[in-house]
Amino acid sequence: MKPDSGSIERELRQFLDDNFILDGGAERLDREESLTQAGVLDSMGVLELIMFIEERFGVQVPDEDTLPENLDSVARVVAYVERRLAEAAAA
Repeated sequence: MKPDSGSIERELRQFLDDNFILDGGAERLDREESLTQAGVLDSMGVLELIMFIEERFGVQVPDEDTLPENLDSVARVVAYVERRLAEAAAA
C-alpha cells in the first residue's frame, strides 16, 4: 500500500527534525516555506533529503529532478514523492 500525503508529510517532518537544526521544530515550518531560504537545507542537506526519499519511499530521484520546484518546501517534496510513487505504480 502506498503512503498517503499525510503520512509522507509526517515522515518528512520527522526526518527534518532528526537531521537538521530547526528553530521550533519541523512542525513549525510552513508547508510552502523554502527549505533553503529558511536555512534548513544547504547543498549537503539536499543530498541527504534525496537519500531519505530514495531509501524510505523506494523511488529514484534522477539528477534532472533535483530542482527547487521538486525539493524546496515540505509541500513540494510531498507532491514530488506522490508523483514518483504514482509513476512507479503505473510502470
